[in-house]
Amino acid sequence: MPEAVTEQEADFLQQQLQLVQGARVLDVPCGPGRHACALAARGYQVTGVDLSATCLSEARALAAKKGLSVAWEHRDMTDLPWKQTFDAAFAMGNSFGYVGDEHDARFLGAVAAALKPGGRFALDYGAVAEALLPSFQERTRVPVGDTLFLREGRYNHLEGRIETEYTLIRAGQVEKKPWTQRVYTYLELCRLLAAAGFTDPQGYASLTLEPFKLGSRRLLLVATKKAT
Repeated sequence: MPEAVTEQEADFLQQQLQLVQGARVLDVPCGPGRHACALAARGYQVTGVDLSATCLSEARALAAKKGLSVAWEHRDMTDLPWKQTFDAAFAMGNSFGYVGDEHDARFLGAVAAALKPGGRFALDYGAVAEALLPSFQERTRVPVGDTLFLREGRYNHLEGRIETEYTLIRAGQVEKKPWTQRVYTYLELCRLLAAAGFTDPQGYASLTLEPFKLGSRRLLLVATKKAT
């Protein structure tokens, strides 16, 4: 991902999470740590959580390369032991909805519990129904460098999930990977957030705060933990 994109996303988070200098921020799941490091470089106290040891290894290497201090935690995104500790939290990179509805609800509840009252949470979710379904294609074929990337998917309306098989062809070698993600509507997401203890959800279609609507290609949803 180009550094400029990471900085634009960090600008969005800094503004929408209303971060003050020295704020404690939770990045979950943090992946290879590009957002956590970008915010740590701006003076925030960042904790990154991820289940992937490989991603955390890359995140630690990135932080060391940049000379940054970030607390990295190897745990599931629902396993957040902190209580009213963080001023803000975020989940970037379309990393929501991959396990099951109960897991999703536990995750949002755990984030809410980890936030101080009034703390803000940003969720980057590209699989929201209003964004994904209007332009959904069952098959795509894309060359990426020396790899041919094939995708075959279907929308399972009974489960509300996209079920996909990816095929990667490189130097005559073929590798197949299954993938599935929950497709929530905007209303369902807002209800999940409310049940977890959040209020005042605001939906944006871009980093420039374009209002979310049917046909938008991305959802950036920002909500606030209830004060009481």
